[in-house]
Amino acid sequence: MEVILAQPRGFCAGVDRAIEIVERALAQFGAPIYVRHEIVHNKYVVDDLRAKGAIFIEELQDVPPGNTVVFSAHGVSQLVRAQAHELGLVVFDATCPLVTKVHVEVAKMRREGREIIMVGHHGHPEVEGTMGQSEQGMYLVETVGDVERLVVADEHRLAYVTQTTLSVDDAKEVTEALKRRFPDIMEPKRNDICYATQNRQDAVKFMAPQCDLILIVGSPTSSNSNRLREVGAKLGVEAYLIESASEFRPEWLAGKKRIGVSAGASAPEILVEELIELLKTRGVASVRKLPGVEEHVQFPLPVGLGGNEERGSSISHDSI
Repeated sequence: MEVILAQPRGFCAGVDRAIEIVERALAQFGAPIYVRHEIVHNKYVVDDLRAKGAIFIEELQDVPPGNTVVFSAHGVSQLVRAQAHELGLVVFDATCPLVTKVHVEVAKMRREGREIIMVGHHGHPEVEGTMGQSEQGMYLVETVGDVERLVVADEHRLAYVTQTTLSVDDAKEVTEALKRRFPDIMEPKRNDICYATQNRQDAVKFMAPQCDLILIVGSPTSSNSNRLREVGAKLGVEAYLIESASEFRPEWLAGKKRIGVSAGASAPEILVEELIELLKTRGVASVRKLPGVEEHVQFPLPVGLGGNEERGSSISHDSI
C-alpha cells in the first residue's frame, strides 16, 4: 500500500496567527489568558493551549474584570465586542483577517441600505459573528431550498456574503440560486471562500482520482475539514474524517492500495505524521507527496504582542 499526501494541507495563515496570539499573550502577560470559544476547531490545539494556561470560555461574564481575553479565529459579533468593552477586558482579536474582510463588507453594504443574505451553516461561530455585525437586515441561507423560501423587504436592495470555509461547489450552487431569484443582488467584491479552503479542496480533487481511500485529519466541528471529506466522497472515493490516528479503523484498508491523506486548516501536521506512522504498521510501504500550491501568506499580529513592530503594518482590508 501507498500513502498519497495532498498539498497543501493543514494549518493556514489565519490559524497560525490565532495560535501565536494566544501563545504570545501567555508569554507576555502570564497565565491565565481567557479565550472566547475554541481558538480554532481542533482538540489537540485547544488541549495544548489549555495546558499552557489558556482558559476557554463561551461567555465573557466568566472572565474576571481587567483580565485578558482573546477572540477566536472565527470572529465575534458587535455585541460581544461591546460587552468586552463594558466589562473592562483587555482584548486581543485573533479573528482571521479573511473573516474580518467579510465583516467589513457587511458594514459597508448595510450603510448603503442593503439587506444582506449570508450563505453559511446555522450555528457555526463564524456565521454567528458575521450575522452579528448588524442588528437587523441579515438573513441566513444554507441550501437552495432556503433561498426559495426566503422573504425579504426589498429584492432590489440585496447583497450576499458567504462563510469562508464552505465547499466551493456548494457555495456556488446556493449563490447561483440567489442570483436566479434576485437578479439585482449585489455580489461581494471578491469571492469570500478563503484561499486556504479553496487550495485544500482543489488538492483533494487532484488527489482523489489517484486513491481508493481518503482520510481527512480534522475535528468533527471543523467546517473546512468536513468539506474536504465531502469533496472526496462526491468524487466517488470512500472518505473518512478522523480527529487523530486513534480513530482509524483497520477494516477501512481492506482491498485498498492507495490511501490519500489530507488535513483541515486547523489540524496540526503532527497529527498527520502520527496517522502515517500508524498506517506504516498496517502495511503501507511508501509515502508520496503530490505537487500543489505553495502557500506563503502571513498575517500581522495585533499591536501590543510584538505584531506590527516586528511584522510590518497591518494588511488593509482591500488588499486581502
